[in-house]
Amino acid sequence: MKNVDKKAALAELETLYPDARPALRYTTPYELLVAVILSAQCTDERVNKVTEKLFENYSTPSAMVTLSQEELEGYIFSCGFYRMKAEHILSASKDILEKFDGNVPDTVEKLMTLAGVGKKTANVVYSVAFGGDAIAVDTHVFRVSNRLGLAKGKTPLEVEAGLCKAIEKSDWSKAHHWLIYHGRRVCHSQKPDCGHCTLRPLCDFAKKNEKK
Repeated sequence: MKNVDKKAALAELETLYPDARPALRYTTPYELLVAVILSAQCTDERVNKVTEKLFENYSTPSAMVTLSQEELEGYIFSCGFYRMKAEHILSASKDILEKFDGNVPDTVEKLMTLAGVGKKTANVVYSVAFGGDAIAVDTHVFRVSNRLGLAKGKTPLEVEAGLCKAIEKSDWSKAHHWLIYHGRRVCHSQKPDCGHCTLRPLCDFAKKNEKK
């Protein structure tokens, strides 16, 4: 995909989703961190239902660590992978209290020292909670980026690197949400709605299908 096409694709995404924002509900960096950990292999809608009850009494690291792992599992059971997620949340909460004076760290590098926090989670928290410039590559961003040709890669890190080159740094966080919205609303995993996609003339995936 030529640079001019990339610019056109990004401009169209911005036009389509000018108000794109995180779907997870949170009020503090800590709540966002917990919600993002829970969102792995789970819908944001389900996570929001779970955290609504969980955060009533356990919205801080100090409150969270009063729960046993079994008790936390009971709250988050419906999010899937609940044992691993409960272990990560409790471990991360303890580290926040013991290593960061009770505050969620505000850099990607420090965030990634917490249990259950990989590059994607760290990028989300850094960009959304702290206003940093970062692109988190989830399944939607990975799929749409590869299909459009914005960034080709076999791994999330490869796609992240490509997107960082293709997009102005000041737009990284916004572009992350544009791509997520497009993946959820139009460029579905199994049945992408290419017929109604205004990005079709710029899309590598659509062009290949037309040739077939």
